[in-house]
Formats: sequence, structure tokens, C-alpha cells
Amino acid sequence: MTERASLFESSLETDLSDFAPNLPMAPEPKPKPPVEAVRAISQAANFPSREAIPPPAPPAPVLSADPRPELPRHRTGRNVQLNLKVRTETVVRFYNITKREGWVLGETLEHAVEALEAALALKK
Repeated sequence: MTERASLFESSLETDLSDFAPNLPMAPEPKPKPPVEAVRAISQAANFPSREAIPPPAPPAPVLSADPRPELPRHRTGRNVQLNLKVRTETVVRFYNITKREGWVLGETLEHAVEALEAALALKK
């Protein structure tokens, strides 16, 4: 075909059988070297392995049981949060008192502050 096809021509007698994409030929994949040979070369070159290291075992829990989930939840009008860093033994003692007396955490703190104020007043 030596002429261009017209866009406005109604007949589609154009032969497209010679039209094909010109794709390059994909090269054949190279064979992989043996795993033993690669391992020997990498060990000789002190190349570190990428194998996953198993994670360390989780540390043993400090407390045998956490008493917090068993505490009652009450609406008391206490709406200010107090966050403290304390020793584990202090937290365990605080929760044990709360559980034993049937109080909520805020009530236990209020009793503790009252007792501390009374003890300090006796010192004066």
C-alpha cells in the first residue's frame, strides 16, 4: 500500500495484516549457581547472612497477677487524672488496699492523703 488511507472514506479495505509490534526478544534466563557455591564464597568473604534471627523470649512478668481488672467501676464525680511513676511494690500495695476495702482508686488516694495530713499534723 503506497497511499495513506483517508479518514473520511467509508470503506475499510485497508490491509493491516503486516502490522505487528516490534518487540525485542527476551534473553534466556541464566542458570542460578549452586547454593553451596554461593554460601562458600560468602563465608570466605565474611559476608553476613540475611537469615532472620529469632526474636528473644519475652521477659517474665514481675507480678504474678494484676488485680486491676477485678476492681469495681463507679461514677464518683472524680474527673481529673493523676499519673505517677512509682515502684512496682507500691502499686501492688495500693491496688491490694483498694481491693481489700472495696474502694475505687480515687477513694483510696483520698484516704491516703487524709491519713498523711493527719500524720503530718501530729508531727507539729
